[in-house]
Amino acid sequence: MSKFLGTGVALVTPFREDLSVDVDALINIVNHAINGGVEYLVVLGTTAESATLTKEEKELVKHTIVKANSGRVPLVVGVGGNNTAEVVNELQTSDLSAFDAILSVSPYYNKPTQEGIYQHFKAIAEVSPLPIILYNVPGRTGSNVLPKTIIRLATDFKNIIGVKEAAGDIVQAMRLIKDKPKDFLVISGDDMITLPMILAGGAGVISVIGQGLPKEFSLMVRYALRGNLDDANNIHFQLMDIIDYIFEEGNPAGIKAVFENLGLSTGKVRLPLMEATAALKQKINSFPILATNKING
Repeated sequence: MSKFLGTGVALVTPFREDLSVDVDALINIVNHAINGGVEYLVVLGTTAESATLTKEEKELVKHTIVKANSGRVPLVVGVGGNNTAEVVNELQTSDLSAFDAILSVSPYYNKPTQEGIYQHFKAIAEVSPLPIILYNVPGRTGSNVLPKTIIRLATDFKNIIGVKEAAGDIVQAMRLIKDKPKDFLVISGDDMITLPMILAGGAGVISVIGQGLPKEFSLMVRYALRGNLDDANNIHFQLMDIIDYIFEEGNPAGIKAVFENLGLSTGKVRLPLMEATAALKQKINSFPILATNKING
């Protein structure tokens, strides 16, 4: 699935001051990311604050992004949860024709065993009309999908084409890359370790900072995929501070502060999340690349 090599971005859901979905801002963010060179967009992931969107708002977000994208880049949509039967029903009853793959997070809160995780994704794989990218993010789910479970799923189900690996553990990622089936995609879910993961054999990233600084981050990823280490390192080192900043007070508060700086949206988030503090916004606003909109690549 070469369409998912490179930089994907997990889009935010921008809000107006009254916390309603800002459709115009979302269109601008989609264009900003695509014009900046990202390879694909991820819709209704964690960064989209999906947990606080109503069913109607989710449909609005999907419709807006599909229309704004207008077929320019592939689209991945988040379809996951901790109720297996509900996820299966959603896959069977939703119109997913505008999308190229689904991103499905491992069950959160329940803390299933590895066998439970396998059976959850087995049930999803048996009904999904689209290729599946697994999403392993132990910091949010409370359980880690081990490499042997991911490899078992990848081997048993050909429509499970990759994993967004966000355990933040480069050793775990390297074990996964070492043992994976040939065409299975190991995609970084952690902006800070994207470069070493690609150099170890990873397929790219589903990024947060990549939607705010798409030209810079996607260029770094392309350099890394080509093995151009010096140029990739140069950009990576320039971006390290802003990557730290955007996660300092939680995601997506930080990346929304970047969009506020760029004039693309407000910094508003929905409770229980909190908008970035003035101190964090000052650090973000003072970041050289945002101040000059220029990077040495």
